[in-house]
Amino acid sequence: MTRAGPAPAGPLRERAFHRWLARRLPAVGPLPVGDDAAAVTARHRTLLLSSDVLVEGSHFLPSTAPRRVGAAAVAVNLSDLAAKGGRPLAVLLDLVVPRRSSTAWAGAVVDGAERMAARFGCHVVGGDTKPGRVRTVVGCVLGESSRPDPPPRSGARPGDLLLTTGWVGHGGASRADLDAALDVTPRVREGERLARFAHALIDTSDGIAESTHLLAGASRCRLVLEAERVPLVPSLARPGLSERARWSAAFYGGDYELLAAVPARWAGAALRAAPGGVPVTRVGRVEAGRGAWLEWRSRTVPLPRAGWQPFGDERRRS
Repeated sequence: MTRAGPAPAGPLRERAFHRWLARRLPAVGPLPVGDDAAAVTARHRTLLLSSDVLVEGSHFLPSTAPRRVGAAAVAVNLSDLAAKGGRPLAVLLDLVVPRRSSTAWAGAVVDGAERMAARFGCHVVGGDTKPGRVRTVVGCVLGESSRPDPPPRSGARPGDLLLTTGWVGHGGASRADLDAALDVTPRVREGERLARFAHALIDTSDGIAESTHLLAGASRCRLVLEAERVPLVPSLARPGLSERARWSAAFYGGDYELLAAVPARWAGAALRAAPGGVPVTRVGRVEAGRGAWLEWRSRTVPLPRAGWQPFGDERRRS
């Protein structure tokens, strides 16, 4: 194990904690600590692993249908796998529930998880159950990379174009409705195809703005998001909505699309890569320099740090 000193003092801040982990943990695979998924090489195969947590009160309500919770627990993990171009192989599911909880609730969570996994060619193969104070569902997905060197966050290069799948703003448009926020469609097939062309690939669960910042920081390049190209969900594109409200929702997070940095010479093929009617749209470019920027109405300004922060406002503290 590498040496990094004690963990940061004070309240937990996700980005600062991730930086400490990157110094603390050894590099054992082709992806750095802190990427969407972890990668390990085993007998000439690159395997991908990712885990994510849904907590009652933060991610779902007591009244939320348990099948919906189980499906989302798998879908958010598959989105991380998609961001590395992975093919799902298996899912583990852990349930933490208060004592005397309904077996029917737990069974329905597993049923929803299995249905989502089966949609993408894998199954729930195991997990664990434990008593706890708050209902918590932990999903873990195992996958196989479609290439030996999965596209990392750190791979963007000057001259690349930024492409996104689908539409931007789903999470922001539904932020007042936790149930709607659970409707996640992971871009697994799109990710496998985009990974053939991408220098860098990330999912936009934290919002396209935050994901652009993460790619810029990891790649040490200047990334420019071109506002007029961003494909907004219809509810955000309607006339009469103020620009501030529109972009606040667009950058909120919870979209679970993919953002790729692709060499310009391959952009045409990448734009045609998505199957099943999911569009791929050019939304920006990569230049020499530093930071994330927004090009809007012929002006280029710093891109707001507007994405989801699970422990509150970390931008000034980490």
